[in-house]
Amino acid sequence: MNVRQRRRTQWAAHWREAAILLSQFRSPLLVFLVALLGLGGLYFYLARQAGEALHSYTEAVYLMLTLAFLQPNADFPDSPVLQIFFFILPVIGVATLAQGLADFGIMLFNRRARSKEWEMAVASTLKNHIILVGLGHLGYRVVSILSQMEEAVAVLELRPSADMFSTVQKMGIPVIQDDATRPAALEAAGIRQAKTIILCTQNDAMNLQIAVKARSMNPNIRVVIRIFDEDFAHSLREQFGFSALSATGMAAPAFAAAATGADVTNPISVEGQQLSLARLTVKSHAPFADKTVGFIEDTYRLSVVLIRRDGLSEMHPPDSTPLRPGDTLAVLGGPESLNRLLHDNG
Repeated sequence: MNVRQRRRTQWAAHWREAAILLSQFRSPLLVFLVALLGLGGLYFYLARQAGEALHSYTEAVYLMLTLAFLQPNADFPDSPVLQIFFFILPVIGVATLAQGLADFGIMLFNRRARSKEWEMAVASTLKNHIILVGLGHLGYRVVSILSQMEEAVAVLELRPSADMFSTVQKMGIPVIQDDATRPAALEAAGIRQAKTIILCTQNDAMNLQIAVKARSMNPNIRVVIRIFDEDFAHSLREQFGFSALSATGMAAPAFAAAATGADVTNPISVEGQQLSLARLTVKSHAPFADKTVGFIEDTYRLSVVLIRRDGLSEMHPPDSTPLRPGDTLAVLGGPESLNRLLHDNG
């Protein structure tokens, strides 16, 4: 996200967080309201018995409210029974509201004590974002690359390390500490509004379990899953359409690129340079949609290996070959170059 989008997200998160906090104080507020209505009715009845009746029940309730805030709008009654209300209501009102406001203020300004609520509030403002499950070494590298690509991300991790938690938070990315196998945790991360979920835990069975739950909650979500067994990964691609990738240390760029919808191979090392092959379809709004092959190669410092158009493929097209929306390209380059290209392509 750029700076402006991040600021809008922060403001939306503040409002969302306030709503969450208010919902936690719903019970005390309801108790206070019931007390006002009940004591108002009792006062109205006793006032009629004592010959000091008010004009209506509503006026009695309003009197209870003003007494609770030490602002009575009526003269002190002559009846000892009614006088008790003038002493009890201020105590009830001050004790109830003061405690509630104190708790609300502490929770509102002490984010450290309610970190999970704040992270959930930030995540609830995201739309068309990426959810990453598993903030280990691979997950952290993937998050870093997605942040560089200015993708909106929410992270789910039950027990993140303090260093990674702090570092990812500084990127403006919410980290929700919860068990991602729970549907409530996926809901908190905005699964129904997300476009992609990346599963980076070291447990294949857990990754698959979360993937199935995510797909059931959002049938259109793209699933990128870490699988150690290459044969199993192939089966997942064939049967479920998941982007199943290996878990090598060099795979972080491939995970990040797959989250954006591109097909990217695991990197290979050539004289110390990491290179991957990526496939993408040129979109109409891409800055290179009406340019040439040479423009892409010079701008992004990569090589266009193949271009496919109208069912025909051309290997190593000339620099002067024009690009059109809908063309399929196979490009070879380093992680940073590919990520820039894929990000600009949307």
